[in-house]
Amino acid sequence: MASIFQRLTRPFTSSTMQFAPGQSAAASMNVPEGAQKCTIAAGCFWGVEHMYRKDFGKKGLLDARVGYIGGDSKNPSYRAVCSGTSGHAEALQVVFDPQQVSYRTLLEYFYRMHDPTTANRQGPDTGSQYRSGIFYHSDEQKSIAEEVTKQANEKWYKGKIVTEVLPAGEWWDAEKYHQLYLDHNPGGYECPSHFLRTFPPLS
Repeated sequence: MASIFQRLTRPFTSSTMQFAPGQSAAASMNVPEGAQKCTIAAGCFWGVEHMYRKDFGKKGLLDARVGYIGGDSKNPSYRAVCSGTSGHAEALQVVFDPQQVSYRTLLEYFYRMHDPTTANRQGPDTGSQYRSGIFYHSDEQKSIAEEVTKQANEKWYKGKIVTEVLPAGEWWDAEKYHQLYLDHNPGGYECPSHFLRTFPPLS
């Protein structure tokens, strides 16, 4: 596992700084008819994307992007988000087929793969950009997010969950080098709190 120093310095090398703020790799994700979006924040987005792609890539996940959400600034850069001054969280946005995987399943996975009890922190990574959050895209998603959060809080985390559940505001794709980061950089930094916990079913 790469050190935290590598995580902080690798994205700011001359080979990666050619990407301007908000100038990401590809066009916006395509959302086919009937597909939905799921947007979550669970700490360092490299590992979050990697885990979701690995476990849902052939089970209904159609596309995924890492990026920034929840702040007020426009076209935030990774450097700005890491400074903690942008208000944005590092996040993952997934496009999924609800006929193959449910929104509830994706959220139950969310509560199993990270620690939702630490405010503005995930493992050794500290700052508001690493906060835990669910950003819903409809009233139905809001209802499901609140229900899953309540159940996970009662049954899994003994009332300690600090995850925020908020409407999805404007989304900004992260720079090109962050997309599929751990696929392109095997052995790159992975937050040690990103692993699947063993819990009994919620329902």
